[in-house]
Amino acid sequence: MKTLLAAFIVLVFFSCTPIYKTMNAGIPWQNKMQQIPGRVECELYNEGGEGIAYHDSDSINNGSGKLNPANGTYLNEFRMKEGVDISYTKEHNIDNNPYNKVPRDMGQLYVGWTKPGEWINYTVKVNETRNYQIGLMYTANGDGAISLDLDGKAITGPLKVTSTHDDRDTVAWRQWHHWNKADSLTTVKLKKGVHILTLHVVANGNMNFDYLEFR
Repeated sequence: MKTLLAAFIVLVFFSCTPIYKTMNAGIPWQNKMQQIPGRVECELYNEGGEGIAYHDSDSINNGSGKLNPANGTYLNEFRMKEGVDISYTKEHNIDNNPYNKVPRDMGQLYVGWTKPGEWINYTVKVNETRNYQIGLMYTANGDGAISLDLDGKAITGPLKVTSTHDDRDTVAWRQWHHWNKADSLTTVKLKKGVHILTLHVVANGNMNFDYLEFR
């Protein structure tokens, strides 16, 4: 009888506890889960630091506080003490350049300086069990690849991210600022509930990620 009671308590505990509390994957950014269907903003990854919420090749945020100097502003200093590299879309023919494949809003945070082997965790709430098309707002200086896990298990293989490099642009650094939207990298079935979504950089790097879109 005691054994059955203990098993029941364990079952109830794990069925009522969000998955992120039973995995070593960090906690939602500012305790706000991202919602599916909808956009998963790449800069709003979990809190918890290196090896838990993310893995980055170095401990320096190459965007916030470095490329974008610390000056007391939200955009320049966003998560500047963390290893994930973050910047934001800028005017003056930088991210609103004529080589974009899609229009871009300015002042939008994104993850950049990506390298193969890096990964980022997100706590997401899937509001309906069904198939979802996955889109991506991105730039890529050369063909790259990403993959996605859910609760530690692969839900996609490598997904090709097509290069946005454009030989017509003679400004070398701007090859990392040609924005494109991939409407459907793949389709996956997701179950309703709270999950840990992991974004892996598989090949090439040299990509910027604004958001994943599940629709």
